Amino acid sequence: MTQDAAHQPYGTPDVPRVAVCGEARIEVDPEIARIGITVSARGTDRRTALDDLTRRNNAVLDLVKSYGDPVEKLETGAFSISPELTRHGRGDRIRAYHGRVHITAELNDFTTLGELTTRLADLELTQVDGPWWALRPTSPAHGEARRQAVLEAVQRAREYAEALGSRLSALVELADLGAENAVPFQAAGPGGGMRTMAFSATEDAGAPPLDLEPQRQTVYAQVNARFTMTPPQL
Repeated sequence: MTQDAAHQPYGTPDVPRVAVCGEARIEVDPEIARIGITVSARGTDRRTALDDLTRRNNAVLDLVKSYGDPVEKLETGAFSISPELTRHGRGDRIRAYHGRVHITAELNDFTTLGELTTRLADLELTQVDGPWWALRPTSPAHGEARRQAVLEAVQRAREYAEALGSRLSALVELADLGAENAVPFQAAGPGGGMRTMAFSATEDAGAPPLDLEPQRQTVYAQVNARFTMTPPQL
């Protein structure tokens, strides 16, 4: 094979090329789960609402932190204190103040997850949403999907070459399309690897832990590959 022939974009009769796409789709168990926690408070004045919200927020954070290593990440998101207005004569009057803070927790132990969600739901004026199941960006499943995609591309190209009485001689190009996807929490949509449940405070004490069934994750990879092959036997 000459150097000029190797750089021909479509090959030559002496050095033909074959271009294929390799794909892989595997299903694996999730590695982490995320839940969203919304803590609310209400007071007749701003300071009362803020003090109550601070107390409830600290109780939630202390409860989540008490689980130790199974909690990989704990983050506070949006916070708000807003007045509730009511009509009074010709104008408006502040009737009460409402406070709200959003918290996200990420866990790697799904038994702990079920217990924690139940205990959080028992707290007054606390809502729990989720869980959202996911893989870590460093999960070995991503590499396995890429390896399977490359093997599938080689096998497909070899079959094309053998159908012509040829054999593969060299790899010219391998392009990763970056198509692997484990559906991150922020981008999750309906049916996209998440289950959503909402819990509110109950009057029952010592509610049993929830039995949460993890949702398997689909990892997808795709590559484009180009090979040179020996002249076909036409």
